[in-house]
Amino acid sequence: MKTKTNMQALFTAALVALLCWEVSAQNVTTPRAVVPASEMTQTIGISTVKVNYSRPRVTLRGTDRTGQIWGTLVPYGFDATTFVDGSNIPWRAGANENTTVTFSDDVKIEGKDLKAGTYGLHMAIYEDGKATVIFSNNSSSWGSFYYKEAEDALRVDVQTMDIAHTEVLTYDVVAMDNTSATVALKWEKKAIPFKVEYDVHEIVLANFRDELRSIPGFGWQGPNQAAQYCAQNNINHEEAIQWVDRSIANTKNFNNLATKAQLLTQQNKTAEAQKLRDESVALANVGQLNFLGYQMLGQQNYDKAIEYFTLNAKRNPKNANCWDSLGEAYKTKGDNKNAIKHLKKSLSLNPAANVKANSIKLLKEMGVDTSAYGS
Repeated sequence: MKTKTNMQALFTAALVALLCWEVSAQNVTTPRAVVPASEMTQTIGISTVKVNYSRPRVTLRGTDRTGQIWGTLVPYGFDATTFVDGSNIPWRAGANENTTVTFSDDVKIEGKDLKAGTYGLHMAIYEDGKATVIFSNNSSSWGSFYYKEAEDALRVDVQTMDIAHTEVLTYDVVAMDNTSATVALKWEKKAIPFKVEYDVHEIVLANFRDELRSIPGFGWQGPNQAAQYCAQNNINHEEAIQWVDRSIANTKNFNNLATKAQLLTQQNKTAEAQKLRDESVALANVGQLNFLGYQMLGQQNYDKAIEYFTLNAKRNPKNANCWDSLGEAYKTKGDNKNAIKHLKKSLSLNPAANVKANSIKLLKEMGVDTSAYGS
């Protein structure tokens, strides 16, 4: 028979055990003092690449490890581990749990295809300057200890680069254009780069098709923006014409008529394009009509440019920029007499500084004394 004292002792022991369990199950979040977590995100087109990683330092607790990172702290190649099953594993490309890389859309890495998704990122560095970058379908493990080659989604070989000393491990974008970015791990005096490339136009077009089935498709702006993107990049003309026609049917204005004219010009349908431009003139404001004139100058259609600039000056006789543009068109055509006349007209209207500077520059190019205008 248990005594009252024994029962109290058992109760106390059980209570202590329960409290210990509750404490251990309710850990609080504290900072990572030695290797803080970090994230790098880069947008390419409308797609993104995101790297989540931990950032070890070259100097650890006062000890400078310069010269001891590559080949020592980070072994060359695949190194046998005594943890788990003793298999050869690559480096975790960071510290702590898996370094991960997330691609929002299907992508090419160093020219090789990889599906959208999140991958564990590992690297094998070699003494000769080569490196193998590995994208694993397993992205939830701790470090590389549980790495299995069978889970590889992709491997690419790259050349490492010598760089200035980088104390804290960093992922950075070292090169970029409209469709790609070169992401590099930088640490100590070495960088390991890999090129990330998206099929930006196809991704953007697919997104247009999806968005135009929703709210953006109910106004004139959305379809026109989609068509305008195609015109700016000289792509996807048939579908772009459908989009801009949808915009025009909703609300005809200078913007969507100009977009369609540009698309038709790219298809060598110049007569149809010019008819639309002439129609858009009635809807154009001063800036839009000026844009149209310069568009004609760019196409070396000088007479049509002068026609548009003349109309703009007639509509806005006190606008110095309209006269400046008209004078520039005459000069470009080679009619210096009319060019000088209209540029001087612009200067008589107290133009803005940039307009004044352009008029004076053009007059000087034609040998005109501009000292009366302060230059």
